[in-house]
Amino acid sequence: MKSLGKRLRRAAGFTLIELMVVLVIIGVLAALIVPNVLDRADDARVTAARTDVNNLMQALKLYRLDNQRYPTADQGLQALVQRPTTQPVPPNWKSYLEKLPSDPWGRPYQYLNPGVKGEIDVMSLGADGQPGGEGVNADIGSWQ
Repeated sequence: MKSLGKRLRRAAGFTLIELMVVLVIIGVLAALIVPNVLDRADDARVTAARTDVNNLMQALKLYRLDNQRYPTADQGLQALVQRPTTQPVPPNWKSYLEKLPSDPWGRPYQYLNPGVKGEIDVMSLGADGQPGGEGVNADIGSWQ
């Protein structure tokens, strides 16, 4: 009976080979899945930046409807949150945003008046924070 008990205990555990096979399978799956998950994070940041740019453009259009002009380049996007004190002071200013968002990479959105690609431009410089670029480093702007 003792030898039967030893056999049962030995059969109840995993061998080193079985554990190694499971670890290799997990490693292969991780190698296939992790790059796809990382790409999704970059896609989500780009989508968030596009959404923020569209929201800022809508707020700027409301500002223009109320005040007959867009904020100057000196007044910037801050004019959507706080009444400008520099000329031209908007006559019918309202609070258009509670606070200015930062782009998904933690930098402020850029505002150009006059714009390069339109009457005004609002943009994020992408992941690299530099003008131009490709993929996640590409600029994301109101002209897109």
